[in-house]
Amino acid sequence: MLDKDGIARRIAREIKDGYYVNLGIGIPTLVANYIPVGLQVVLQSENGLLGMGPFPFEGEEDADLINAGKQTITTLPGSSIFDSALSFGMIRSQKIDLTILGAMEVSENGDIANWKIPGKMVKGMGGAMDLVASAKNIIVAMQHINKAGESKLLPNCTLPLTGVKCIRKVVTELAVLDILPEGGFVLLERAPGVSVDYIKNATAGKLTASVNTPEMSLN
Repeated sequence: MLDKDGIARRIAREIKDGYYVNLGIGIPTLVANYIPVGLQVVLQSENGLLGMGPFPFEGEEDADLINAGKQTITTLPGSSIFDSALSFGMIRSQKIDLTILGAMEVSENGDIANWKIPGKMVKGMGGAMDLVASAKNIIVAMQHINKAGESKLLPNCTLPLTGVKCIRKVVTELAVLDILPEGGFVLLERAPGVSVDYIKNATAGKLTASVNTPEMSLN
């Protein structure tokens, strides 16, 4: 199985030259560390930043430079800092080419729940509602199964929805999966050493999978 950095490394391979990319809270923020060398990519943080770089080394943090998850970050030459109104204007006007979000649950229809766990204290949905309503292309970075061993890829989400039929690709510690427009997960790649049968058993939603599904490359 992949760790969180492995998930981020695999998602980074989905980024194309010239993309403007929004990184959500959680695993997506790690993608900044794995942008392929040579790609001209601009990372956007919804709290008001274009040109986000990798996480700083220990001792080099600047508490005034943070991402939407309040983690300290670095900026790249040419970066720009502005208010959240302008940031969300970029999001709502679809200036962002790719949005990478974390999730608590994703359904086989492409619904996403990523902002609330009943009974737990939460600060709100942040920018997730705007992102899923406006994004042209969304990839979800998430754990396939929860700590109790239960699937988080479901026929229907059980948590409050953030967006409906808006997700088309999911990357987990086990697999890369597409979601068909008509519904249903499709297994594209499996994590190194993970069998197709294991992924089937870990997926509660409808899943189409070939016995010849290749292992994912992280290089």
